[in-house]
Amino acid sequence: MNIPLETLNWLVGLGAVIMEVGAAVLFVTFFLRKKNPTAGAFSRFVGKYGLWAGFLPVLTALVMSLYYSEVLGFAPCGLCWATRVFIYSQVFLFATALIKKDRKIADYSIVLSLAGLCIGLYQHYLQMGGADILPCPASPEAADCAKRILFEFDHVTFPWVGVAMFLFVIGAMLHVRGGAKEDATSLS
Repeated sequence: MNIPLETLNWLVGLGAVIMEVGAAVLFVTFFLRKKNPTAGAFSRFVGKYGLWAGFLPVLTALVMSLYYSEVLGFAPCGLCWATRVFIYSQVFLFATALIKKDRKIADYSIVLSLAGLCIGLYQHYLQMGGADILPCPASPEAADCAKRILFEFDHVTFPWVGVAMFLFVIGAMLHVRGGAKEDATSLS
C-alpha cells in the first residue's frame, strides 16, 4: 500500500489538528475538574486511561518519524533528532508504566514533553520564517532545520506536529498525575 506523499502529509496535519483540539480539551477539563462535575468525571476517566493516551501518540510519532526518514528518505535535521530523543524515550517510559500499571511516571513524561515542546516551538519558529537565534546543529548529510517538508492547514509543520503531540501528552499526564495523587490520598 503506497499512500501519496500529499495525502500522507494531509493525514499527519489532520492528526496534529486533532491533537491540538484534544490538548485544549484536556487542559480546560483539568482546570475545571473541581468546579464542574462533568469535567471531574472526564478527568477521572483520563486519569484512569491516561497512560494509553500518552503511549499511543508517542508510539505513532516514533513510527511516523522513522517512516518519513527511513522509508521516504527525508533526512532529519539536528533539531528533529533532538526532538526525537524526547519522543522515543517516552515510548519506553509508557510501555514500562503500562506493564507495571504505574501512573506515577506522569511527572517524568511532563518534563520530557516540556523539553521536546521547547525544541519544537523553536524549530517551528524557524520554519515559519523566524531568524536563527541559535545555529542549526545540521551536519553535511542532515537537513536544514528551517526547511519545511510538511505544511498543512496554514500552520502545521513537522515541528508543530511534535508541539501538538507534546501538549496533548502533557494534558493527559496532568490528569494521570491528579488521579495518582487521589489514589495516594485515599490509601492514607
